[in-house]
Amino acid sequence: MAASPEIHPGVGAVFQQQVRLIYNLLMLLDALSIAIAGYLAFLLRRSLYGGRWHMPGELLLYSILLVVLVNNYVMGRIGLYNEGLPSRVLPHLWAVFKALVLDFVVLGAFIFAFKKTGYSRLFFFTFLALSFVLVSLNRVLVIGYCRHFAGKRFHARQLLLVGDRERGQIVAEALGRQLSWGHKLLGRLVVEEKDAGSSEVLGTLEDLPRILRRFPVDEVVFAVRGQKSINLPHYVDLCRRMGVDVRILPAFWSPEGARLHAEMVQEIPFLVLRTTPFNATGLLYKRLLDIAGGLVGTALFLLMYPFVALAIKLDSPGPVLFKQKRVGQHGRVFTLYKFRTMYVDAEERKKELMQKNIMKGPMFKLEDDPRITRVGRFLRRTSLDEFPQFWNVLKGEMSLVGTRPPTPEEVEKYDLWHWRRIAIKPGITGLWQISGRNKITDFDKVVELDCKYIENWRFLDDIKIILKTIVVVLSRKGAL
Repeated sequence: MAASPEIHPGVGAVFQQQVRLIYNLLMLLDALSIAIAGYLAFLLRRSLYGGRWHMPGELLLYSILLVVLVNNYVMGRIGLYNEGLPSRVLPHLWAVFKALVLDFVVLGAFIFAFKKTGYSRLFFFTFLALSFVLVSLNRVLVIGYCRHFAGKRFHARQLLLVGDRERGQIVAEALGRQLSWGHKLLGRLVVEEKDAGSSEVLGTLEDLPRILRRFPVDEVVFAVRGQKSINLPHYVDLCRRMGVDVRILPAFWSPEGARLHAEMVQEIPFLVLRTTPFNATGLLYKRLLDIAGGLVGTALFLLMYPFVALAIKLDSPGPVLFKQKRVGQHGRVFTLYKFRTMYVDAEERKKELMQKNIMKGPMFKLEDDPRITRVGRFLRRTSLDEFPQFWNVLKGEMSLVGTRPPTPEEVEKYDLWHWRRIAIKPGITGLWQISGRNKITDFDKVVELDCKYIENWRFLDDIKIILKTIVVVLSRKGAL
């Protein structure tokens, strides 16, 4: 019986390790280029004035350090330190130029803020120009080496691909874009002979032992579709016994599918299918924003409570706060709080008003709801009725930005794909609320907007949606 391979966290992530080392080198070269550019700009500016111009050494040092630090951050944010090998040089250099311009805008703001009135504009722009030339030079050299020479090294990593034409092409193109110290695709093995016929095909999967003996293969990449006729463990064990690394593309992976990641839990490897783009860092930032916004909103809620409560009580009998069970993330049920805007028999009257529902789908809304009180209309028009929900945000049941929290009755009527909208915490506001708000009457359109928000989430988008919501509320373009 063949022994199972031992699990070593992190070992085998060859490409990721090489990418980190390459970009650590690039960061060092970028920093060195900027430092050299700063010193050359200083010497050039000084020589033009016959040595009479002077710049304090600490100011030159601070200028260089500031540009280096900002550049490291900016280039990382715009993707100049990722694992992909640029397909074209000119767009890459244009991105470098934009990053450096932003670096020097920050430097200019620093000069202005600290009133460095004697700072030479000639030095400033010479520093920028030389930085672009030197950083571009090291980028062109590194990219050129990785693209044209790294794969030709004697010890370049030789890869053998196993899979059909479609999946093989996807993997081959990905490997062609992959940054590394040097790798080369030797060819491809097919599962069935009928798939052969192209020049890169070296044989079938049954020929694997012969191919491994004939060619210097460092790694076999299995990109098969999971056919039952394939005894994959047998071929994986064959590679293991011969000392050849193995990389496996999961059979259920597809380019259009959800995000698939490998994760180690107590030295046990898992394939994780992520249906949302949220990671731990993003969730932390989102929660910190929720806490800050929740504290401010709750404070405003407590300040307005006596006045709103008095108006509600004088207008109609019943409680000040409306409490209702709502469905949160992945079906969690919680109690949502709002200022009461309807008469106390609103839920009983809802059944007789169902035929007047203007929403298409499992969502209820009336054009001119007779259950709303006079004070309720004002509260809804100004969105003041939503302020108690900031307490839900502080408790972690809701978020400032998310999807509208449905009722359990609505969720019971959901189609399967509608459930995706409750894959995250519900929010006080969201894309639906700022995209026509009360003008959208098709529930599927609401879900599409919710899914768009979920699939393309970025922290800055939450801030934009909050700001747009404030503008919409102040301009009174419908209630939240």
